[in-house]
Amino acid sequence: MKRALLRPLIVTAGLLFAWQVLVAVTGVPRYILPGPLRIAAVFATHWQTLAHHAGITLVEIVLGLVLGTVLGAGCALTMTASRAARRWLLPLLVMSQAVPVFALAPLLILWLGYGMGSKVTMAVLIIFFPVTAAFYDGLRRTDPEWLELARVMDAPPRAVLTRIRLPAALPAFASGLRVATAVAPIGAIVGEWVGSSAGLGFYMLHANARMQTDLMFAALALVVAMALALYFSVGRGLKKLVYWQSEEEQEL
Repeated sequence: MKRALLRPLIVTAGLLFAWQVLVAVTGVPRYILPGPLRIAAVFATHWQTLAHHAGITLVEIVLGLVLGTVLGAGCALTMTASRAARRWLLPLLVMSQAVPVFALAPLLILWLGYGMGSKVTMAVLIIFFPVTAAFYDGLRRTDPEWLELARVMDAPPRAVLTRIRLPAALPAFASGLRVATAVAPIGAIVGEWVGSSAGLGFYMLHANARMQTDLMFAALALVVAMALALYFSVGRGLKKLVYWQSEEEQEL
C-alpha cells in the first residue's frame, strides 16, 4: 500500500519540479503560466474562498454521483427483469449518448436555473450511462451454467436475481462506477461554467476575467485533488464490495 502511494507522489513531485524549472528558465510571464510555488502561495492566501467554492462543487459532484448511480443501477435491473422495458429503454440509452451532454448545459440552466439543480443534473447525465451500461452488461453475462442450475432446482426469479445475477454482475458494476466517479466532476464544472453564482467552475471564470491565472490554477488543482480523493475513496469501498477479486482484477 505504501509503495502504491509512493510512486504517484514521486511522479507528481518530479512533474512539479520540472514545471517550476521551466517557468524559472524561460521567464514566462506569470499571467501566462505561473509556477507551482506561486500557485501554492496564492492558495495559502485565498484558501478560505477556495474552500467555500470547493464545498459547493463537492456537494454537486457527490449528489450527482449518488443519483446517477441509483438511476443507472435501477435502469439496468429494469432492463434485465423486463423484456418489454429493455425494448423501450435500450434505444433511449443509445440516443442519449448521441446528443453531446455539454450541449444540454445551457438548456438545463434555462430550465432549472442557476442553482445547484442544473449542475447536479449535468453530473447525473454524465454518470448515468457508464453505470447503466456496465451493470447491465454484467447482469446479462451471468454464467449460463449457474442459471441452468437454478432453473433445474426450480429457483424463483427473485432468488436467481439476488443470489446469482447480482453477485456475478458486481465486478462489472464496480468498473462502471469507477469510470463514473472519474468523470463525475466534469458535469458539475461544466454546469458552473455555463451559469452559476458559486463553485470552483464559477471561481475559475471569475479569475480568468481578471487575468488571475494563478488563482485559476489553484482552483484547478483543488478540483483535481477532490476528484482523486473521491475516486480512491469509492475504489476502496468497491474493493470491500467485491472482496473476492484480486488486486490486479480490481485495477482500472
